Amino acid sequence: MNASRAEDWRSRGGHFSWRPAEGDASPVEIFHVEMGDPSAPVVLLIHGWPTCSIDWYGVASQLSGRFRVCALDFPGYGFSDKPPGWGYSLARDEELIEYYVAKVIGAGAGVVVAHDRGDSVALLHAARCAQGRSAMRLEHLVLSNANIFLPLSNLTGAQRQALDAESWAKAAAVVTPAMVAEGMGAQMFTPPRKPGDPEVEALTATFAYADGVKVLHEGIHYLIERSQDEQRWLTALAEAPFPVTVIWGLYDTVSPPRVASYVWDQYLMLKPGGNRLYYIPDANHYLQVDRPDAFVKVLLHTLEPADDQGPGALEAELGSPLLVDSSREQLPAAADVLRAEAPAG
Repeated sequence: MNASRAEDWRSRGGHFSWRPAEGDASPVEIFHVEMGDPSAPVVLLIHGWPTCSIDWYGVASQLSGRFRVCALDFPGYGFSDKPPGWGYSLARDEELIEYYVAKVIGAGAGVVVAHDRGDSVALLHAARCAQGRSAMRLEHLVLSNANIFLPLSNLTGAQRQALDAESWAKAAAVVTPAMVAEGMGAQMFTPPRKPGDPEVEALTATFAYADGVKVLHEGIHYLIERSQDEQRWLTALAEAPFPVTVIWGLYDTVSPPRVASYVWDQYLMLKPGGNRLYYIPDANHYLQVDRPDAFVKVLLHTLEPADDQGPGALEAELGSPLLVDSSREQLPAAADVLRAEAPAG
């Protein structure tokens, strides 16, 4: 059943050929999936490192009843081509996203939902949209568990090893797709996933496709790009004209909740528009896999918000997603808070 999960996802999609406009990179075949009514509002799902669009397996099917759900695998990931030395970068992936929305799916407007490394690509694309340089009008940006403020993140030993060319050269000689998948399953999912778990087997299959382990070192260098531009991206996000929602799994130790809280407090809490911060209990870094139903519930809640919704659980049941905060124009003074809550007379 597990191997069939990867096969099922692959059977739902197809490939298109693409190459960057600049440089000497060869054309690559890009895998993508579209689900739902082609005339419905577009939701674009963007995956992270080192996984692929199959992360959205449980979310995409639920959203497809109301949206045109689109997702792709970046070069070097999933069922797309993975040529060594191709020149993987966030900038190229953002260029691919623009090509995808303009030329492949023809989306004039849509919602972007991103995770992990995909948050960085989404921030680059959001800047393009905010400047009026995109074929797509960005209606809402949703960011989920990611190292979007590196000083508060906890990079794993495996991530640091992959960042170092010498260390990775030694590891790559013995590391297998199953080893990568099982290591992730033990640390980054709640409950931990063991060998034979459907998610672990699906990840193994996607890592094995086109010998993907060999380019993991090249893909993770997005963190170096991020370290150089992180402050600029977050500052631009605070000035963006579209609403931004942050959704975070609480059990994440790599991109812990303090990352989301900091970005919210410093850049989004006083941003104009309907910005929101949510936490999902009982979910780890791969919150959309751990709790796809809860993730979809939050998405629908933030895309169709009730005006009078205050902070708190979305439902009465245990483990319900939490609306932590909504943006406001300014913070009141402490004395004003006390006066507003004091009983009359």
